[in-house]
Amino acid sequence: MKRLTSTLMGAAVVSLAASSVQAQEKELNLYSARHYQTDEQLYSNFTKQTGIKINRIEADDNALLERLKNEGKNSAADVILLVDAARLWRAQINGMFQPVKSKVLDARIPANLRGKDDGNGAEWYGFSTRARIIVYNKDTVKPEDVATYESLADPKNKGKVCTRSGSHPYMLSLIGSMIDRNGEQATEQWAQGMVTNFARPPRGGDTDQIKGVATGECGVALANSYYYVRLLRSTKPDEKEMMSKVGFLWPNQKTSGTHMNISGGGVAKNAPHRDAAVQFLEYLASDDAQAYLANGNNEWPVVKSAVAKNPALESLGKFKMETVSIATIGKNQIAAQKILDRVGYK
Repeated sequence: MKRLTSTLMGAAVVSLAASSVQAQEKELNLYSARHYQTDEQLYSNFTKQTGIKINRIEADDNALLERLKNEGKNSAADVILLVDAARLWRAQINGMFQPVKSKVLDARIPANLRGKDDGNGAEWYGFSTRARIIVYNKDTVKPEDVATYESLADPKNKGKVCTRSGSHPYMLSLIGSMIDRNGEQATEQWAQGMVTNFARPPRGGDTDQIKGVATGECGVALANSYYYVRLLRSTKPDEKEMMSKVGFLWPNQKTSGTHMNISGGGVAKNAPHRDAAVQFLEYLASDDAQAYLANGNNEWPVVKSAVAKNPALESLGKFKMETVSIATIGKNQIAAQKILDRVGYK
């Protein structure tokens, strides 16, 4: 009887252990820099489809990267979502991702929107895109005078240009793209021209640049497309009036195309639920998930078959996109920062 009881107890322990492992596999720890309302539906749909519960840690990119650094190999993170090529590259060189080989991701995510693949799979993938547009004051600036990124450094635009800090990842990514297209020497000359043309020292976010253009403090500014669309969709009287005073254009339409950036992510280096993490990334590449990702922040899906119906975004029209590799843009941010330091672009 003792032997039978012991055997039954042992079987129960094994059964409980197996159940525990199975339960653990039915969850996913997500570290995300995204914080949009439509993401709730995005995550709940994944759980409905797979039975995998999502545990979320949300913070801005820098806070997440610092947390991951402090947690090291003991981190509980399975998936890391970040919102700029410069930040994705920073996480990659700090060893926070692991490569993923996935036929689904390789088939649906364009090659120029993935991290470098050495044969073991990419370490991160882009899941939505945004454009770096030029916004100008319709009363004081002619659009043909600011039709390219390069034209902002032209002497005719002296005292008109506003940007956020040059060291912000959005700006580092743009400059990284310019280095790839024009070379470091030409890009440094451009950065010096930008400093000469400032209407005010760089400060604030992209919304502040658009407001500066509307008030006339700035003649022209750079902003990510989703900030512009967010204000276009606003029902607030003051913001509607503000947007009536500004125009926008897609830069470099006759040359390289408009600079594009991404929101993307990958599987964490020490992911305790790796299979669930890969499954989640593949889900993000589905048509339905792509629509949620894009609409949540007024961006574009990266998968060609996905459709995100957003009238305000669609009203901006079609445009020529830059095709520089996002991985290259991220890699060039070190050279970009050195250029900024040399010319005094704060």
